[in-house]
Amino acid sequence: MDDEKTKIGLEVHVHITALKTKLFCSCPADYVGKDPNTVVCPVCLGLPGAIPVLNENAIKYAILTALALNCEIADKLVFDRKHYFYPDMAKNYQISQYDGPGSMAIARNGYLKLNDKIIRIRRINIEEDPAKIIYPTGSLLTSKYTLLDYNRSGTPLLEIVTEPDLRSGKEARLFLEKLRSILEHLGVCNCGIEGAMKADVNISIEGGERVEVKNVGSPKDVEEAINYEMARQRAIVLQGMKVERETRHWDGERKVTVPLRTKETEEDYRYFPDPDLPPYNITRELIEKIRSEMPELPDKRAERFVTQYKISMYQAQVLVSEKALADLFENIASKYKNYSKIANLLINDYMRWLNENNISVSQSKATASHIIELLQFLDSGIISMKIAKDFLPEMILHGKTPSELIKEKGMTIIKDESYLSKIIDEVINEEKEAAEKAKKDPKVVNYLVGMVMKKTNKRADPILTVEIIKKKLGLI
Repeated sequence: MDDEKTKIGLEVHVHITALKTKLFCSCPADYVGKDPNTVVCPVCLGLPGAIPVLNENAIKYAILTALALNCEIADKLVFDRKHYFYPDMAKNYQISQYDGPGSMAIARNGYLKLNDKIIRIRRINIEEDPAKIIYPTGSLLTSKYTLLDYNRSGTPLLEIVTEPDLRSGKEARLFLEKLRSILEHLGVCNCGIEGAMKADVNISIEGGERVEVKNVGSPKDVEEAINYEMARQRAIVLQGMKVERETRHWDGERKVTVPLRTKETEEDYRYFPDPDLPPYNITRELIEKIRSEMPELPDKRAERFVTQYKISMYQAQVLVSEKALADLFENIASKYKNYSKIANLLINDYMRWLNENNISVSQSKATASHIIELLQFLDSGIISMKIAKDFLPEMILHGKTPSELIKEKGMTIIKDESYLSKIIDEVINEEKEAAEKAKKDPKVVNYLVGMVMKKTNKRADPILTVEIIKKKLGLI
């Protein structure tokens, strides 16, 4: 769905996973896999009298992100209290930033280029994450009770807010995928960690109020949530009713949005400067120092791939879409010089299998040396492409090398002409009708080749097999 009358804006919440400690205390920021409510202190729990102390490294990562997104950076950082009453906020307010009178976000007025379109960035805030809400006996709608894990409370976040420049679910997904790649290249966030990158989606169509869909967990879910919400809102308008301003929840299992509450306005949050956190001055010297240390970003890396490795821009853009994938490509390319062949294998076979099985590159156990060995076996004719594709899942899931798999499965290519000749005779005898058709229509030879492959467990050399079949049928 794509409609110029539809306006979509994103509020992207990104964990600064590069930080070792939380935003306002010394508790470890890595809460993944920890027992509930064990990585906490009086500051995390919002206990009376607990005073927050700013983790200054969060400012450096925020500036780095702001520079990558072409933002104007404030000369002063002011933290505000955003008040709302919800079980995941122990203090009943969140320490955040507000871009208004007497306050300012750390960065604003930036942009991200998406193909030929500019998506404006309204602002970037630094804020703390609330606790994790757990629904033990179902979902938000069906669970009989709710549990809270405060390990995540106080984890440092960047909130990246766009202008409503997006027009479709697909466009929003592509934006998030590019943003994810930038954050990974900067070293700000390991977006492969569950919950490290989420988005609130604001959607409105002509004739209706803005609807916010909260805490959508992946670019794919964002696309699906937007597509559903656009259809829902259009149906309301077509029935002569008005879309009301509200907050909704994305049910990833049923693929629908469901109402949560009437949408708050900014006034409802009662923003005011946090009296426990004095303003922090940001010097031009600090900004320029961070700019000088900025790593290579995805767009520049893609351009370098085209120049250095002589691959297409499409291939380069796919490879840099995930930093781990781009790093894997370059590690392989340092020792194997058929760069186009590397790109084709990674994009068409390796990534396809990962995506179909919902596995990230960082979770794969197939190392660069595994892929190099696989390519070398292909080049030498020891294995066929079909066998290589069969090997990939074992390499990815279990870290097995191609050498180990060849020994286990005995899946080397059969090039013995006398042996193949006997197999082909069997196939021609069993498939007499097809063999006769092949004499008049050479395309039928492919069917006979498939029968030979079936008898040899895909191990027959396809080129040699075609040659022998054609000789036996008098086609050459």
